[in-house]
Amino acid sequence: MTQSWRKGRRVAVIGAGPGGVSTAIAMLKAGYDVRLYERNPAPKPLGGAVLLSVPVLAVLRHYGVDIGDSFGQKVRTEFRNPKGQVRVRLGFNAAVERAMGIEGWHYGILRSSAFERMMDILTRLDPDCLQAGQAFQSYEDTGDEIVVRFDSGSTVTADLVVGADGIRSGVSRQAFGDPGLFHVGLRVWLAWCEDIPDLPKDVGALAHGRTVQASYFPMKHDGKPGFEWWIVEKSGESAPAPPDTPQAVEAHLRALLRGFSGPVTRFIDHTDVARQVFRWEIYNRPSLPHYTRGRVACVGDAVHPVSPYAAYGMGMAIEDGYFLARSFEGRDLDPAVLAAGFARYEAERVAYCNHQVEFARKLGNQFHHAPAPVAWLRDQIFDRTGILQRLIEKDYLADAEKMSMQLRELHVAQA
Repeated sequence: MTQSWRKGRRVAVIGAGPGGVSTAIAMLKAGYDVRLYERNPAPKPLGGAVLLSVPVLAVLRHYGVDIGDSFGQKVRTEFRNPKGQVRVRLGFNAAVERAMGIEGWHYGILRSSAFERMMDILTRLDPDCLQAGQAFQSYEDTGDEIVVRFDSGSTVTADLVVGADGIRSGVSRQAFGDPGLFHVGLRVWLAWCEDIPDLPKDVGALAHGRTVQASYFPMKHDGKPGFEWWIVEKSGESAPAPPDTPQAVEAHLRALLRGFSGPVTRFIDHTDVARQVFRWEIYNRPSLPHYTRGRVACVGDAVHPVSPYAAYGMGMAIEDGYFLARSFEGRDLDPAVLAAGFARYEAERVAYCNHQVEFARKLGNQFHHAPAPVAWLRDQIFDRTGILQRLIEKDYLADAEKMSMQLRELHVAQA
């Protein structure tokens, strides 16, 4: 270790996913001593591509990530019915664009590409920060400091422990108790493929049938164009899944795509099912009223209600790390500073993140679990009125745009 480990500045981050790496970068840039512990031999992001919103891009730019043309693909997001009719168009906020100096709202990028750029920044800031092969076991908070124990038998004494170890977080479980995970009755198939030249590169669509969602968006991986596409279907803890072979998975996905029209039906012909398709059974937890306790704070899926339905879990985890570091204002982490910082972090993140994910869960229930007569009526309303447009604008965009305008330190110009 070449880094120092000064009392009052010691931060131990558990879990080297996007939220953990974001926290480590933000705390290092704020002048803290940081060690990032990962249970696996090397950190690795899970899944295909992701939609990152403008505030997430502004955070990454602040960290030093080049978010230029090669980073991601600007996408205008639409909600459609299975025949391709547009129900919702997510607009761009001109004031946010001017303030952040970033066009549009959503950008598609392969998770591994974004993660690699974050890891490059972390390594530049401190090549010894990452401690791989260290599985969290427990912590002991003495009030004056906090000691973390790992399965290897090693320990570290810190002033702040950040749990960024995912939906089954050991840190969160010790801090807040059993998370109460429950299956939401949905399974998601995430996939990506290389470019299809004749398809537009600036529009993505979430298409909903009666009980199946089949969606896509353009993205970039290592600067090259491609597409993320995914299917959401009904499932359950005891629901059968197709055999885990490329042939069986492909046949299952093609069956789910029947009844849809438009580009989403074409991607499977360009996808290596064995390498570019990932299956998840979706679990959620009840929303937590707090993300901090004692000398512990958690970020990302360690505390979020964890629904990936709307494809912004990675972005919210990156935001969490930035907001947490920002809340301490570079001061030594004594009890008063921690208490004030935790209060600010929770005020800025708990209600916001809970609401965003609860709204995604609400949409998932409406689109996938409504009885047939209700589903028919829902589709008639969504196809013939602007109700869904107003719901999306009110319950998703409005809060995110408000947050963007409040992050004045990330603005490049005054709106």
